[in-house]
Amino acid sequence: MTGPHEQDTSGYVAVVGLAARVPAADGAGGLWDALVRGDDMITRFPAADGHVPAYGVVAGADEFDAAFFGYAPREALLLDPQHRVFLECAWEALEDAGYDPARGDRTIGVFGGSGDTGHFSALLAHRAMLPGTSEWQLRLASGADFLTSRVSYKLGLTGPAVTVQTACSTSLVAVHTAVQALLAGDCDIALAGGVTLRVPHPVDEFSDDGVLSRDGHCRAFDAAAGGTVASDGAGVVVLKRFDEAVLDGDDVRAVIRGSAVNNDGSAKAGFTAPSVDGQAGAARLALSIAGVDGADVGYVEAHGTGTPVGDPIEVRALAKAYGVPRGDCVLGSVKANLGHTDAASGVIGLIKAVLALRHEIIPGTLHFREPNPALDLERTPFRVSSRPQPWPRSSRPRLAAVNSLGIGGTNAHVVLEEAPVPAPREAGRPYQLLPLSARTGTALRASAQRLAGALDDGAALGDVAWTLQTGRAVFGHRGFVAAGDVRQARELLAGESMSAVRSPDRPRPVAFLFPGQGGQYPGMAADLYTYEPVFRAAVDRCAHLAEPRLGFDLRTMIYPDAAGRATAADRMTGMLGGQAAVFTVQYALAALWRSWGVEPDLVLGHSLGAYAAATVAGTLDVADALALVLHRGRILGDLPSGAMLAVSLPEDELAPMLSDDLSIAAVNGPRQCVVTGPADRVAAVRDALTARDVEARLLHISAAAHSALVDPALPAFEKIVAGVTLRPPGLPWISDRTGQPVTAGQACSPSYWSEHLRHTVHFDAALRTLFASGEHALLEIGPGRTLATLARRHPECGTDRPVVASLPHAADDAGGGGPTMMAALGRLWQHAVPVDWAAVHAGDEPRRTPLPTYPFERQRFRLTAGDSPATVAVAEDGDDFEAPVGDLEETVAAAFGEVLGLDDVGRHDNFFDLGGDSLVAAQYCRLVRDSTGARLTVRAVFEAPTVARLAEELTRMSAVAS
Repeated sequence: MTGPHEQDTSGYVAVVGLAARVPAADGAGGLWDALVRGDDMITRFPAADGHVPAYGVVAGADEFDAAFFGYAPREALLLDPQHRVFLECAWEALEDAGYDPARGDRTIGVFGGSGDTGHFSALLAHRAMLPGTSEWQLRLASGADFLTSRVSYKLGLTGPAVTVQTACSTSLVAVHTAVQALLAGDCDIALAGGVTLRVPHPVDEFSDDGVLSRDGHCRAFDAAAGGTVASDGAGVVVLKRFDEAVLDGDDVRAVIRGSAVNNDGSAKAGFTAPSVDGQAGAARLALSIAGVDGADVGYVEAHGTGTPVGDPIEVRALAKAYGVPRGDCVLGSVKANLGHTDAASGVIGLIKAVLALRHEIIPGTLHFREPNPALDLERTPFRVSSRPQPWPRSSRPRLAAVNSLGIGGTNAHVVLEEAPVPAPREAGRPYQLLPLSARTGTALRASAQRLAGALDDGAALGDVAWTLQTGRAVFGHRGFVAAGDVRQARELLAGESMSAVRSPDRPRPVAFLFPGQGGQYPGMAADLYTYEPVFRAAVDRCAHLAEPRLGFDLRTMIYPDAAGRATAADRMTGMLGGQAAVFTVQYALAALWRSWGVEPDLVLGHSLGAYAAATVAGTLDVADALALVLHRGRILGDLPSGAMLAVSLPEDELAPMLSDDLSIAAVNGPRQCVVTGPADRVAAVRDALTARDVEARLLHISAAAHSALVDPALPAFEKIVAGVTLRPPGLPWISDRTGQPVTAGQACSPSYWSEHLRHTVHFDAALRTLFASGEHALLEIGPGRTLATLARRHPECGTDRPVVASLPHAADDAGGGGPTMMAALGRLWQHAVPVDWAAVHAGDEPRRTPLPTYPFERQRFRLTAGDSPATVAVAEDGDDFEAPVGDLEETVAAAFGEVLGLDDVGRHDNFFDLGGDSLVAAQYCRLVRDSTGARLTVRAVFEAPTVARLAEELTRMSAVAS
């Protein structure tokens, strides 16, 4: 990044992500839009006794995506709604920052606090609807102590999990604590924030103490200020050490230069009374730690509750700390828009200040008309505006500060600086892969729609791809878009063309399939040669190796300029140039795939493709392989005029129809053969077959490989093979000659290679061996989709096996190959093939960018009077549900449902996937013991967690007991 940060930045902390749940707005983005518009986000109720009841109501506060976080419905019902919302905000904030906690070795800490909502008392009042639930479980579900550790547990975070409770300053103290933990090295990333959420929302009783507003409006700093309005809300920010954030390509929203926390002590009128000196001390210390002068701060987001006593004391304290009698610092308070969110108020104010720096606008303070005379603003550095104020960058970095105060005297102050401007970068590849995944198919479709709506024309598609690839958790339902620009990506995401599959639970192995000659064309993989350094280096290496024997530079044939296009096309159709070109592209493609982490579990080549397969298997090095390919091409090029004919007949029907001078070059499938021999004899066979309505098609190969025409050249070729180093295969390599795995003796035998040139290719048998070896994804390594088509049509392939082509066919008018390659990578990833995303972007400088977060599929969980024992039907996507079989399975499933709060449990449903844990398992064992007499243990549930397996275990226990 470039910008004003020329001083030592080792003590700086970057804000790299954020999330918020507030009244009348959708997330942090919705909050910002509402603030700029000047929206009043408070809900008001019918007046009573001269008082307008009001509250900042968060929509859907009692809703939660329990299944997403692995909670059983009964457990979700117990859980304090504050914990649920804080957990969702933590997830959203990490996604907004572009970090998947399951990846990498970064230690992530959680710092936060919550309000006092009386949820434990509500649970006790509803014990009748929670049979079998102990008081300990109720305390565990509602205790403030467990707010942050619950996030760490559910998200797999191993840094400090610290719950902070300092009343209204809780969340800004949590931010300060997180900053200190980062600077001390306790963690590499920190989540910090707070939440206040009451379900159902209350309407506070009005009193004349000046705390609550009589008219239901919070008029911070205004002459008409009469009190605050209570509100629900939550906010979480993601913090990193600044220097590391820059190096990691994070999207830095703002920089925390310094923060401080103190307490008023006893030098004040009472425990709840505010103190000018205490508040000023915290602000002065934060400015000192930040190394800035108060006169340089352009905006202060104050605590600003709108109370007649609190606002004047806070302004006096800030003026004392900032030490500037006159100035032009804007003072504001988010509480004027949405009310006082108690434990969450500090972090929500911080988010507002961060976004003000980001967007170069200071939102106006709602309801402000004229200043409260008690503020004495003319004798302070501050001014208040009801309208948004432009706040553009200048030669000096803009500074903001956030102030938060807690009843009891804990004060917090944070000083922010604008984020530096990112340094310019060179553009990377123009084609990108945007992978999406979700827990359900409906959530996957919602993710695609949300992303389509968020991509504007200025989005850096490479950054979007990088963020999706590395900054999102991977779930079972997967889809992707391969696009060349933002417009295309948006159209594909918004349409119905995005393929979606249910990914296997385990990584899927890959088989590399290398085709023979026939699919090559000038310009094949041109995108890859231009934009992929690994591919380009491999092609360059082959070109240098081949030129002495070939007599020209391979690259002028594969990637000709306009003047050389005709010559290149002529050379490409010849045996010598064509075979060298095919091998070169295959070798380069294999190198590129392997550099991306797509390693073959086995390889299979067809005719010429066997040489690339042998190279990848380690039998040949590239120089020797290319030399043999060139000798092979020269032999075939020197043969008498020959031809090859694809025939749709089985081998046993076709063979009797052929004369002695014709051969079956390949058996590619049960009804797919290739005839080879002299051109005139092949033409005659074609005519005869056509007359019998048998499909017969000439291939674009001008030589009769695998026929008697090559017999005279075999001794010389075998001698050449004997002159190169042959090694046993280093990974399974299926022979297209025998249809079986190549043995070490075969791979190292020159006669194997001469026979391979002469005899029939048994690709059908090789495919059968491949299909029997596992659930491999098949990846064609070469131009076109010949082998992919053969494999897909094979009766033993199966419809669930992914079959993928790396490059387009010559007729696809997409010869550059970049989008096809990205689509192939997407297909493999969809089907659980591991991908090294960092390697995919090697040579680029991708950055994380904010993108829409996961579309939670929330359900309502609320304790209400008169409820019967609570159950929630969990709708699973797909057709995986299978009803229990037999009385015992039904009994086991019913017990699952009773302790987990589910209506329907299938025989293959996993107790722990449904949200069970060791405590619930113990409760389950007691229930089974009472209903069946079986002394089931928690260990048995862990070892047999599905209904079907647990029923089998109970049957076994019964048999042993008898």
